[in-house]
Amino acid sequence: MTKSAMSRRSERMLRVDQAGEFGATRIYAGQLAVMGNRGPNSTEIVGMAAQEEEHKAKFDAMIAQRGVRPTALQPVWSVAGFALGAATALMGPKAAMACTAAIETEIDRHYTQQLDELGEDDPELGAAIEKFRDEEREHRDAALAAGAEETPGYPLLFHAIRMGCRVAIKLSERI
Repeated sequence: MTKSAMSRRSERMLRVDQAGEFGATRIYAGQLAVMGNRGPNSTEIVGMAAQEEEHKAKFDAMIAQRGVRPTALQPVWSVAGFALGAATALMGPKAAMACTAAIETEIDRHYTQQLDELGEDDPELGAAIEKFRDEEREHRDAALAAGAEETPGYPLLFHAIRMGCRVAIKLSERI
C-alpha cells in the first residue's frame, strides 16, 4: 500500500473515531441532563463521560496535528447524541445502560476491525484505538452489570441503537 493510501485510511479512521467519541460525550450529556448526578448509575455515567472526553481530546489533538478534516456531520451528531441519551434516560436507568451496552458493543467491533486493517502502519493511531477499545469494553461490561438487559424490549432497543451506530460510522467516514 502506498504512503498516500495509508494516509487516507488513517485520516478516514481518525475522522470517524473523533466523531464517535464526540457523539458519546453528547449521549452521556443527554443522560445526565435527565438523570442528574445523583440518580441510579449516575456515578458510572459520570466516569464513562469523563473517559469519552479524554478519548475525544486525544482524537481532536491528532486531527489538528495531522490536518485532518473532521466530519461535516458534527452538528447532527451533537443533536442526535444528546437526544438518544435523553430519550434512553427518560425510559429509565436500565434503558440508559442498554444504550451504553449497544453502542459499546458496536464500537468494540468497529475498533477491532480498524486495528486489524491498520496493522503496524500507524502506531500512534493504533495505540490510541486499542486503549480506547479496551475502555469501551469496560463501559459495555459495566452497563451489562448494571442491568441493561433487564430493560423492557431490550433486544429491539439494543439492535436499533447498534444499527444507528453503524449508519453514523459509515456516514462519518466520508462526510
